[in-house]
Amino acid sequence: MSDAARADAVYEKLLDRAGERWVQPRKERTARILELLDDPQRTYRVVHITGTNGKTSTARMIESLLRAHGLRTGLFTSPHLKRFTERIMIDGEPIADAAVADAWDEIEPFIDIVDAELEAEGDAPLTFFELLTVLGFVAAADAPVDVLVLEVGMGGSWDSTNTADGDVAVFAPIDLDHADRLGSTIEEISEVKAGIIKDGAAVVSAQQAPAAESVLRRVAAEKGATIAFEGDQFGLSAQTLAVGGQLITVRGLAAEYSDEYLPLYGAHQGHNAALAVAAVESLIGGATQAIAGDIIADGLQNATSPGRLQLVGIAPTVVVDAAHNPHGAQALAQALGDSFDFDEWGLVLGAFADKDTAGIVDRLLPAVTEVFATSPDSDRAADADQIADLVEARGRRASVHPTLAEAADAAREWAASSERRAVVIAGSIVLAGEAILLSEDEDWKSGWRA
Repeated sequence: MSDAARADAVYEKLLDRAGERWVQPRKERTARILELLDDPQRTYRVVHITGTNGKTSTARMIESLLRAHGLRTGLFTSPHLKRFTERIMIDGEPIADAAVADAWDEIEPFIDIVDAELEAEGDAPLTFFELLTVLGFVAAADAPVDVLVLEVGMGGSWDSTNTADGDVAVFAPIDLDHADRLGSTIEEISEVKAGIIKDGAAVVSAQQAPAAESVLRRVAAEKGATIAFEGDQFGLSAQTLAVGGQLITVRGLAAEYSDEYLPLYGAHQGHNAALAVAAVESLIGGATQAIAGDIIADGLQNATSPGRLQLVGIAPTVVVDAAHNPHGAQALAQALGDSFDFDEWGLVLGAFADKDTAGIVDRLLPAVTEVFATSPDSDRAADADQIADLVEARGRRASVHPTLAEAADAAREWAASSERRAVVIAGSIVLAGEAILLSEDEDWKSGWRA
């Protein structure tokens, strides 16, 4: 069997488990299988990241900056856009098929043991995400990495990833999301997310609502952790548009870094970069040692964030963004105006039924001219007609397209009629992944062909 076939077989076995939306507030069963594996998550340093929006972009910037220091890095994020191996990165690349299959071979003998223990206790077997987390920890130890940059799956305190002890806890902006699992207020959600703060850790946080900031400060004090907030101790001092991205000046915890090139669009990515810099300063130099000029330049210049304002087509311009909640949609709407020079945007919109689609529509409509409603390829997808109804209830028109391919064709044809028009595809991470694959298959960067 080829390495690719072995890796695909691992993914099929994961898919046989309860899915990523099946979560319960417990991490003990993940801890149990890790114990049987001699706790691989304790063999490297960990930067642990939570929040509502910006987690993955910030994680990728932190990883790039750490790699620029000459460290061997691991990166664990979710979900994936194209292939599940993207979720476990080693030195900036998706894990090799052979490596992920070998790691699974190490884990598999212990799965039945833990499943049997859980069954005896009347509990459910290990889930997709629990085993994926274990797989990521084992693969990082096998590499071996110096530092693992670790993104939570959901929440924080009872998330499977919280079986690792983060040297640095990083908080992206906290907003309402997954209210059915995390709580119905910012304070309740922050309490769950604050669970990643470990005794004596360093904590860095984006600017937060007062309720979230209060919780984070209290928990940090209880854990004897240091805490630094964007705006108070560090922040984004300046940003200007540049070809392919922006120039940013960051006031870090240890120094100021002026006119650094970041190849990503959107003001929010500048703020994510400031958070990433503070996190790396905290890990490498205890927040007192500046990052060397060549290292920060290399780390930021090589940062990527697939599926986040990613350019996937030209003539007409098409960008893809994973904005899947109102907070992300607001950042996208602002970026469309601030980072691009177009008069009209066509929006291809598809979302999951369990998301605040109405909130997404409210944030994006002021920034777009035409809406092309569709559905991601998922059982959880909202019906395209329902999305169109939301748009039309707000006095705007939306065309309905059963598939992304049909919606993208219609939107690109509309945009191709004027150099002042462009297309954005948004509303779901799954839709973003579909769009990236479709753009590659149809070669959107060669321009529109009627």
